[in-house]
Amino acid sequence: MDTVAEPAPYGAAEPDDDEVARRFAAGDEQALAWAYERYAARVHGMAVRAFGPGPDAEDVTQQVFVSAWTGRAGYRPEQGPLPAWLTGVCRHKIADTWARRDRQRRAAEAALAEAQSPVAGPAPVDATVADRVLLLGELDRLGQPQRGIIELAFFADLTHTQIAERTGLPLGTVKSHIRRTLERLRDRLEVDGAALHA
Repeated sequence: MDTVAEPAPYGAAEPDDDEVARRFAAGDEQALAWAYERYAARVHGMAVRAFGPGPDAEDVTQQVFVSAWTGRAGYRPEQGPLPAWLTGVCRHKIADTWARRDRQRRAAEAALAEAQSPVAGPAPVDATVADRVLLLGELDRLGQPQRGIIELAFFADLTHTQIAERTGLPLGTVKSHIRRTLERLRDRLEVDGAALHA
C-alpha cells in the first residue's frame, strides 16, 4: 500500500510555497489561509492597477480567492506555481469587471438617450418597453441551468466555451440549452407580442 508523505503538523513552521500549493490543490483550508496571507497583496496590487483603490479592487481580490478555491480542481501544482495561477485568475476577474462596467455604462447611456428622446414618437418606445417586459417575464419562467446559461451568454457576453468552463457542463450541452431556450423564447415572444400589440 502506498503511503503519502505527512505534511508538517499545524503549529510547526509554515510550509514552503510548493507544499502550500499541493495542500491547496488537495482542498486543505489551512492552505487557502496561507495562500491568502502570502499572495493577496500581489492580487490586490493588480486590481488596484486596473481600477485604482476602492471597492472594485477589493471585490476583485475577494473574487479571485473565492473562484480559485471553488475551482481548485483546475489547478495542477506540477504545471506551475500557485501565485502564477492566481495571477491568471485575477486577470480573468479584472476582465469580467471591465466588461460589467462597460455593460453598465452602455445601459446608462441607453437609458439617458431614451429619456431624452422626443415625445413625438411614443409608439416605438412603448413597443420596446413592452418587448423588454415580455422578455424579462419569459426569463423568469426559465428553470436552471437554462436561465443561468442564457444570462452568461447574453448579459455577461461569455462564449459557449467560457460558459462550459464556468458551469462545468459539457460544451454540447451548453450549445443545445442555448439553442432550445432561444427557440422557446422566440416562439413565446411571437405569441405574446402579437397579442400585446394587436
